[in-house]
Amino acid sequence: MKIDETLYKGRPADKRIPKEERCYELLDGLNIEYWRVDHEHADTIEACKEVENLLGCEICKNLLLTNRQQTEVYLLIMPGDKPFKTKILSKQIGTARLSFATPEQMLELLDITPGSVSILGLMNDKNRKVHLLIDKDLEKAEFFGCHPCINTSSLKMKTADVLGTLIPALHHEPRFVELPWTVED
Repeated sequence: MKIDETLYKGRPADKRIPKEERCYELLDGLNIEYWRVDHEHADTIEACKEVENLLGCEICKNLLLTNRQQTEVYLLIMPGDKPFKTKILSKQIGTARLSFATPEQMLELLDITPGSVSILGLMNDKNRKVHLLIDKDLEKAEFFGCHPCINTSSLKMKTADVLGTLIPALHHEPRFVELPWTVED
């Protein structure tokens, strides 16, 4: 993957696509300090490893999930290298078995495409249809890594700013979940 090996502080000087620009406007408006790395498309956690080294933090795994009836939608944010089994989370939140949301649902609800799902997409969830689930292990990390709604840049913010300032500004009440590091098949 081609990566600009510069760690930038704050928003880019060049113009970006509108949804990315809205992310920077939100963070700047909340006075949240952030650092940025620009790179080629990074659609998976594996593709983000080089970016993580430059950022100095792990990029979170962000999964948009829906229940079997497709009546509830969840954004799960968890450590990038932690395994995920839908049945464990389904049982914990008391819902029918979960599956991944479709690209159409991602676009409609969060104005995001596959590989770019991010907590910042919640700013586009004006009707608050998406439930925010956060793995408790993320509370322990000093920094929080995510995409600015496009997977050609990655951001690093202080976890305290994400939990204490960003999430309240997004008007989504997080529910903390505990997912295991080891999962049996």
